[in-house]
Amino acid sequence: MVLADVVVLPLALYASIAPWVDTGAIDGSGWLYVGGVVTTVPVFAKLGLYHAVIRYMGAQAIATIALGVTTSVALLLAFDVGFLRGAVPFGVFLTYWALALNYVAGSRFLVRVALQNASEDAQRVAIYGAGNAGARLAVALRGGKGFEPVAFVDDDSALWASSIGGIEISSPLDLPELIQAHQITGVLLAIPSVSRRRRHEILRQLESLSLHVRTIPDLSDIVAGRARVDEIHEVDASDLLGREAVAPEQALLRASIDGKVVLVTGAGGSIGGELCRQIVRLRPSRLVLVEQSEAALYAIEKSLQRINASDPLPVVALLGNACDGQRMREILGLYGVQTVYHAAAYKHVPIVEQNVLDGIHNNVFATLEVAIAAHEAKVEAFVLISTDKAVKPTNVMGASKRLAELVLQGLQRRGSATRFCIVRFGNVLESSGSVVPLFREQIASGGPITVTHPDVIRYFMTIEEAAQVVIQAAAMATGGEVFVLDMGKPVRIDDLARRLVHLMGSSVRDARNPDGKIEIQYTGLRPAEKLYEELLIGEDAARTEHPKIRRAMEPSLAWPEVQLLLNKLRDAIRLSDARRARDVLAEAVSEYVPSESVEDLVWKQRVAAALPHGWQGAASSPEASRGMGRMPLL
Repeated sequence: MVLADVVVLPLALYASIAPWVDTGAIDGSGWLYVGGVVTTVPVFAKLGLYHAVIRYMGAQAIATIALGVTTSVALLLAFDVGFLRGAVPFGVFLTYWALALNYVAGSRFLVRVALQNASEDAQRVAIYGAGNAGARLAVALRGGKGFEPVAFVDDDSALWASSIGGIEISSPLDLPELIQAHQITGVLLAIPSVSRRRRHEILRQLESLSLHVRTIPDLSDIVAGRARVDEIHEVDASDLLGREAVAPEQALLRASIDGKVVLVTGAGGSIGGELCRQIVRLRPSRLVLVEQSEAALYAIEKSLQRINASDPLPVVALLGNACDGQRMREILGLYGVQTVYHAAAYKHVPIVEQNVLDGIHNNVFATLEVAIAAHEAKVEAFVLISTDKAVKPTNVMGASKRLAELVLQGLQRRGSATRFCIVRFGNVLESSGSVVPLFREQIASGGPITVTHPDVIRYFMTIEEAAQVVIQAAAMATGGEVFVLDMGKPVRIDDLARRLVHLMGSSVRDARNPDGKIEIQYTGLRPAEKLYEELLIGEDAARTEHPKIRRAMEPSLAWPEVQLLLNKLRDAIRLSDARRARDVLAEAVSEYVPSESVEDLVWKQRVAAALPHGWQGAASSPEASRGMGRMPLL
């Protein structure tokens, strides 16, 4: 850039002088050209024009260039007056100013266009949405290497046939032709303000094109400064649900948070972490985090520090196991906790099914210890995060969570100043273990996608919705009830997998399309897994202060009955007797029927792993292995 300016600027000055006077008639004209260079290059350097990366130079650079050219021309004029005694007409300097400005700005932007067009690995994309967000996105993308915007599409017919930055705006119906004409391989959704239902409709229309569809953040995140318009990411899983997000009632959100001391167990988990992030924004007087994983506690504390940076409030990060009743009593008493959200639990069905005793210990006895500590500390509200798998459970995870519910209901029936309540919800999108991240990973690696059964259906909600229901439940609870969210219609997992394949720019390989890229493999239902889930044990659910949240008073046990069952479970855990523990679960939760085939599998796996090679045949059944002593089955 320096070399080009040293060569071209004197030529521009010569072209400016020639129409006015004979350059030979100006005494010291050679020094005038030297002065043109000397007064320009240092000024440009001072303004940073030689440090700018041309590929990313934006419109704001024009103002800097104009300032630099104007300053250099003014210095050159001063040189003429001071050393050449005004030998050059004033009009020369006006002409030189115009030529220099056009050269400097034009040369930089021409090079910028050439560099951007030279990028061979850029993905040619269409931008869906020709509004302000789409225009800003196109400008941002043209400064990078990853994407090359070649077309706009928009639903507004008034914009069709017009253009933005030289890119024509077309109807979405023209996308098939645009794909052929411009070799488009992806679509970027720049429609941050449209409803989720409309986004769902647009995604449905784009599925058949097998283009990789990505999106920009929501308008609320852009306005709040939490995201930029050019932060492109995969389509939100929530956009696949086809329903609007359930908005919270602000008064309910704040009732049990604002100005109170709040504690979250399992604070480093998916739900616990989201709870903490939302709680911090609601301004409690103090937030206490309890987490047994040091790495998870570190991560959530750092996340909260970023959110909390502008207006800090006390956040206390404590390593601790919720099963440790004495530790929980100390924490609740020391910090004067008023609201408890109990998110600590084991939730993955197959893992808990093969780790029976640990699953029961964590899901049941951690709930018991924290609840008793809350009762003794006279905590105002205690919310247990439960699951739809607790309804008519077919697995240990679901049955253990149902027994945890019975513990709270039993404590409430016995009498307590604490309002104990339960929140049940279905699968949470983008949480750890959710199918959506798994499917995306499988698609990115070329497949196959693994689906347990073509008819499996599940209720889904976003992680933000899940946390908001939990927070609001504390405000609505009177004691002992179960809260559920209206999540619309359940989603077929097979349909969800197929939609993700298409929206990630690929195709499903099956009998109808043998040339597809991604195969879907049906692996069969996992141990104790159901085709569908339910949210309530009965059918009766009353309205609440929130139009989309229902409350139910379900059957419960008196506290002495609960204590008896808990004592039996303690004995089973102490003796490492997984079979007995499952029998006690079945006794406590009448709808739970253990799967014998799963039990056989668990015993065989555990005993075979524990015995020396060659002894496995002696432990081919639970009955045969009983005589080998109490193996430490998990």
